[in-house]
Amino acid sequence: MNSSLPGTAIFHSKVKSINALGFWLLVDDVEYFCPFRDYPVFQRATVTQIYDCQRLSPTQFHWPELDAGIELDALEHPEQYPLVFHR
Repeated sequence: MNSSLPGTAIFHSKVKSINALGFWLLVDDVEYFCPFRDYPVFQRATVTQIYDCQRLSPTQFHWPELDAGIELDALEHPEQYPLVFHR
């Protein structure tokens, strides 16, 4: 018997660590640093809120309790996104 049911895509990502300056987001075996100075919504967030990251698509990350999101392109090319995140 051959079963060829289509599966769902699995996107690997998670917050790896947090320090006084920001947090590290692991995306498909690549780590990106998210500094609090660029993403101030995370600065007053709890550790639990920061770790509660959802990957909505291959390029979109969302923190539901903070109503905040980051695009992968902004992490890969921060020089192209000079504006600081504002809520």
